[in-house]
Amino acid sequence: MPIELLGMIATTAGSESKAVEGPAVDAAYVREFSRAHEEAGFDRVLIGYSASSPDGFAVAAAALHSTERLKVLIAHRPGFVAPTVVARKLATLDHLTGGGRVAIHHISGGSEADQRRDGDFSDKSDRYRRTGEFIEVLRRTLASDEPFDYHGDFYRVEGAFSAVKPATDAGIPVFFGGLSEGAVEVGAKGADVYMLFGEPLADVAEHIRTIRAAAAREGRTVEFSLSTRPIIGATEDEAWKKAERIYAETEAVIASRASGSTLTFARPAQQEPVPVSADRLQQAARRGDVHDERLWLGITRLTGPAGNSTAPVGTPEQVAEALLKYYDLGVTRFLIRGFDPLGDVREWGAELVPALREGARLRDEAQAAQREERVA
Repeated sequence: MPIELLGMIATTAGSESKAVEGPAVDAAYVREFSRAHEEAGFDRVLIGYSASSPDGFAVAAAALHSTERLKVLIAHRPGFVAPTVVARKLATLDHLTGGGRVAIHHISGGSEADQRRDGDFSDKSDRYRRTGEFIEVLRRTLASDEPFDYHGDFYRVEGAFSAVKPATDAGIPVFFGGLSEGAVEVGAKGADVYMLFGEPLADVAEHIRTIRAAAAREGRTVEFSLSTRPIIGATEDEAWKKAERIYAETEAVIASRASGSTLTFARPAQQEPVPVSADRLQQAARRGDVHDERLWLGITRLTGPAGNSTAPVGTPEQVAEALLKYYDLGVTRFLIRGFDPLGDVREWGAELVPALREGARLRDEAQAAQREERVA
């Protein structure tokens, strides 16, 4: 099946290797960043979430109105806005932007400190159960033609109804992420797309088997997305030299943050438990900086449990082939974002994006031919 390529936009420039500068919300940058993704051939962009970041719905609206075809994936944390309200917000935005361009990503929250900044003091197991209820109420609100009641442990509504429904038959796709205890059950039961970090191939294959089995027990199927940070060069040697530069730049940014600058975000007062999905990346990094020939975990090891930080390194063709090995495992969506966020998007549009699409097409054709041979 055709792959979906996702990017990630922010409201100001910066990354692990490039210190954030400028205002918290740079409207011109949001427009430029969004248009760059559309011009590079991306299908959708993720708008991330934290307790100190700009509002994702507003950012999504700006991105949608700055482009013609680009879709958005709005990250949010259940627990702060009622699911019936979120359903109406999503459906309204869907109608106002042409239909079929809006999706939502549920993250249950890996940082206790960040949850508490918004007033949530629940434990992780409760947050996952709450997410499960949230998805259930959200879906019913978007689909129900009649008022409905719902009595759960976390949400209770009576006569819930939304006059605005999704603008197209595609509805509002539901994305989900997390590997903690209880997460797989929630995602298998409620997600359309399960988002995974860029772990080594064997680890991703195991996650896919586990999640597919859980979904099958619910009578469902789910699709999979993989998140990585490609580093490309005209030659393989050039790409690895770029990786070395990114590592050095990241070291410098980390050192500047330790200098007492008032512009840096406050760190938690005490060390927190590491989310399971992020901890798995750290475990892989401790086993070695490079896996599966070109999956580089140098930044993962350097920055700690920060989530999406693993980078396939090589020429556009080599990186495309490395990612397509995950396609062979069942991944149909790839979220790629750069250490030079805007510059990388423009560079990827020239060769990496076309190579990924062409590689997936050729694989699909080969599989179709094999099926025909077996029938014959």
